[in-house]
Amino acid sequence: MIQTFKDRGIIAVISGFSGAGKGTIMKQLVSRYDRYRLSVSMTTREPRPGEVDGKEYFFVEEEAFLKLVEEDGLIEHANYVGHFYGTPKKFVEEQLEAGKDVLLEIEIQGALQIKKKFPESLLIFVTPPSVEELERRLRGRGTETEEVIQSRIHRAQEEAKGMLSYDYILVNDQVDACVVQMHEVIQAAKCEGWRRKDLADQILRELEEK
Repeated sequence: MIQTFKDRGIIAVISGFSGAGKGTIMKQLVSRYDRYRLSVSMTTREPRPGEVDGKEYFFVEEEAFLKLVEEDGLIEHANYVGHFYGTPKKFVEEQLEAGKDVLLEIEIQGALQIKKKFPESLLIFVTPPSVEELERRLRGRGTETEEVIQSRIHRAQEEAKGMLSYDYILVNDQVDACVVQMHEVIQAAKCEGWRRKDLADQILRELEEK
């Protein structure tokens, strides 16, 4: 059977300020709905307490990361707060062909790269309900120095300038509500006519063959 667009998954790029809760929301989507797959990014930063290589991230040395960039093995890559992050290409393509919706947690620079390469992808930005709540969440982690916290707040100022480049902006005040809202946004976006061009083209071809 020829695969139609409705059988193919969509890339949903999730960005947001550090501390916005985007990682928690994505994990909830994967656990609640079978159609989602969480893409594991690659990074050159050190693991945080409790993080496992191959689960939260693939942790690699900078030399290995740059080699993969040269080999076109990443669909996007960027430098964030002094560390490289990227998305392995093979996994994403396999999941899309299998009809799964792939969730990518990527910062703005990488998100725009994805949108350029995959115009049908969906960009979603997650933000806390206030700047005060953002700072409270960052300090509540208890795993980062004051210097790193200030760096992330400064980074948030720059990220805020790019929020309007996204298809949707979701406010994460209550996690459960935000999970449902994100699911509805992704599934509704897949029904937009221009994202179903492959399906429309195939239907037209088959009708013309009659």
